[in-house]
Amino acid sequence: MTHPDATAARTGILFLAFAIFCFTAMDALAKHMIALYPTIEVIWARNVGQLFFVLLYFGPRLRQAVRTRMPGWHLLRSMTQLGATVFFFVSLNYIGLAEATALADINPVLITLGAALFLGERLSRARVTGVLAALVGALIITRPGLGVFSWAALLPLICAFSYAGNMLLTRLVGARETPAAAMFYAAAFGSVATSAVLPAYWQPIPWHDLPMFTVLGALGAVAQLFTIRAYSRAQATVLAPFGYLDMVFAVFWSGAAFGAWPDRFTLLGALVIALAGLYVWAQERSGPRIGSSG
Repeated sequence: MTHPDATAARTGILFLAFAIFCFTAMDALAKHMIALYPTIEVIWARNVGQLFFVLLYFGPRLRQAVRTRMPGWHLLRSMTQLGATVFFFVSLNYIGLAEATALADINPVLITLGAALFLGERLSRARVTGVLAALVGALIITRPGLGVFSWAALLPLICAFSYAGNMLLTRLVGARETPAAAMFYAAAFGSVATSAVLPAYWQPIPWHDLPMFTVLGALGAVAQLFTIRAYSRAQATVLAPFGYLDMVFAVFWSGAAFGAWPDRFTLLGALVIALAGLYVWAQERSGPRIGSSG
């Protein structure tokens, strides 16, 4: 018979892979939409769409699910999530999807470093090595001093810091708050914040483009939901290395949807960043775990 832990791990991995596929599909669709509409309008659609589908999915259970004792932490977490979306989507105006994804992929090692600095987790030699190696990978992609680097490359890097902050805050509130609360408050904050500035940039949406806006919100909501379900099924240490599937999917979408394949330096830098994260994960898995039940 299959061990229950192994079954749960496989299910979690499949859920996460599907979530990442949806996230990268959303990013590819966003890049297409940004060529047609103001970036803030696309970001607004992503948040409002997610809020709509959260309300639709949880329905009458929502009132109970979103009760919170940590409104301040939810607000801060929502700000970091919106920041990550804004910086990544804005970067798509200037650089390719694969390049932006590769640079944003330094976030796992930033999360590792942040957990040591802010959550009191141990700062090991492996973690420091991983952070430095990821930095080298980012430098390979941007190649400062060789006429390749542009200010736009900073945008996905800032996105990575925002996303890392979001994940650290998720760890902080996750033990005492429901997944529904995390999804609802982030989507609600993003919807309100972007709606406040949207009138200055609004471009009318013809009826034939409405399905595109709907799909954008649906992909974001489904990706968030399956990410939460993945982490509820399997341990984070099991899922960690599969986070780099986003680079695989981003390369696919970049080539299939836009005919833009990343150059060898982008692929090499992405590989270095991924190996840095995998190295930290492997060292943490093989290290001593006092009191672990295995």
